[in-house]
Amino acid sequence: MLRARRAALFEGLGEQSALREAEATADRLLPHIPPQAIVALYFKIQDEIDPQPLIERLHARGQRLALPHLTDRTTMYFRAWAPGDPLQRAVFKLRQPLATAAEVAPDIIVTPLLGFDRQGGRIGQGASHYDRAFSRFPGARRLGYAWSVQEVEAVPHDPWDIPLHAIATEREWIVVPAQ
Repeated sequence: MLRARRAALFEGLGEQSALREAEATADRLLPHIPPQAIVALYFKIQDEIDPQPLIERLHARGQRLALPHLTDRTTMYFRAWAPGDPLQRAVFKLRQPLATAAEVAPDIIVTPLLGFDRQGGRIGQGASHYDRAFSRFPGARRLGYAWSVQEVEAVPHDPWDIPLHAIATEREWIVVPAQ
């Protein structure tokens, strides 16, 4: 259902409108990122909202960036990266920094979502990579990045789930109430 909603929105928007909406989402999130923070981002897959405009804006202001680096299907690290740095293909056909790029501890983790709620609950792609990353970096600010149609009333919550702090969509900035 959530994948279908996301796909229908993306298809209905068309490429140029989707890019404009991604730019609006980047503008909505950017003021909430301190200039000295190391920010972990990602490259979009299929019809996810594209973080590329956010990457470009952060890079232009000199922000330190990182991307996920998968060594296998379960282990994800964050490695330093900047636009123009070489990338390699990884499992799940992801583009990632080379294994020789420095591993970093992000201050902010911008995470893709399949679904989310206003209590900070999130549904990912099902491999738990970001859940494990949130556990490894408990002090990092967890920011969801998604289309507004991916919002649900309530995400099922297990005791080990770590909520997001906020979510940026093309329509609004959602601050999650303190837990």
